[in-house]
Amino acid sequence: MRNLTACRCDKTRWKGRSAFRLSNGAIEVVVLLGGGHIAELRQSGSAINALWESPWETIDPQTFQPRTHTRRYGTPAVGKFLSGYTGHALSLGYFGMPSAEEERLGLPLHGEAASREWKVLHRESAQEHCLLKLQVNAPVYGLQFEREIRLSRGQNTAEIHETVSNLHDSDAHIQWVQHATFGEPLLTPGESIVVLSGTQAKTWPLGYEGKASLADDRNFRWPRAPRAGGGTADLSQPFRQDGTGLVASILLNGNREDGYVAGLNWKLGLIAGYCFDRAHFPWLAMWEENRARDYAPWNGITRALGVEFGTSPMPLGLDQAITAGPMFGAPALIRVPANGKRSTRYTMFVATTPSRWKKVRDVRRLENGLMIEGPRAGDELLLR
Repeated sequence: MRNLTACRCDKTRWKGRSAFRLSNGAIEVVVLLGGGHIAELRQSGSAINALWESPWETIDPQTFQPRTHTRRYGTPAVGKFLSGYTGHALSLGYFGMPSAEEERLGLPLHGEAASREWKVLHRESAQEHCLLKLQVNAPVYGLQFEREIRLSRGQNTAEIHETVSNLHDSDAHIQWVQHATFGEPLLTPGESIVVLSGTQAKTWPLGYEGKASLADDRNFRWPRAPRAGGGTADLSQPFRQDGTGLVASILLNGNREDGYVAGLNWKLGLIAGYCFDRAHFPWLAMWEENRARDYAPWNGITRALGVEFGTSPMPLGLDQAITAGPMFGAPALIRVPANGKRSTRYTMFVATTPSRWKKVRDVRRLENGLMIEGPRAGDELLLR
């Protein structure tokens, strides 16, 4: 039975890092100030974090020092991001590597925001809700970003409102991607599945350091993707081939207002995921590291599955997105007007499901909550 206590937003420490914990009697969310990562999404009283936890010891990325930390996390452009990476990160400005010129300026993988310290604008604990509002600047790109996370008492959802402000006197064409990541125990081979509102898709054109499980640069329909050695792989089933990795871009169904992605583990009876505005975030980049990278910080032990929903199909950087243009007729960038703003909302959720649920047919917003449809007609879970 749910504990309908007052909602709280409290300062805390998460593995030695400065953080805030939001709780509402049903779920808990932990947010790190270093990089702004959402590090935890769990049911209250549960030991299971629905988000991926980095197996290496992380630090606040703004404290990364090349001389001290390169050996542990990788070269500065990559290592600065990886040093703080866990759970749900933000890619803002560009998605992927910086350009050569930006790298010389010290810019890291996936943009400035995920490697800077975030500032608390407002926090609130009340009987019926709690909230945390954070802000971070991306000075090289002239962007300011705000994220508000709100939990209502006793509910299994977290509502997130984000705004990007363009501080320049000219339009900005940028990439804006939620670098969300699932892992074990939510996604465990043979007892879990990934579900999403996907249609057309394309595999990564650049292999996977000689360990790609999928053929390069091939179109397919979700979830059946062409294997590197022939045949097809079902991408809805995670971590099926040890020692490999993959990247694929999936266009989300344009015939519906909402997009969604979720992980379902039927042995745990647990589902977690996201529901978001498909018009704002038309793409999902799926990335799987399945014990393929044997160098630091991955060290041959890491299982992580990125479910990165956003404005752009592939983490190839801003220059490539501008040059290549739309894919499957869908844009790969978003425009923020001069001295203007763009905003969006999305929902995180985690909930218990019947053990017989081994499939999810749909996740969608209703006026009074979030509806999750199970394998058969009438199998419904309403998160009010």
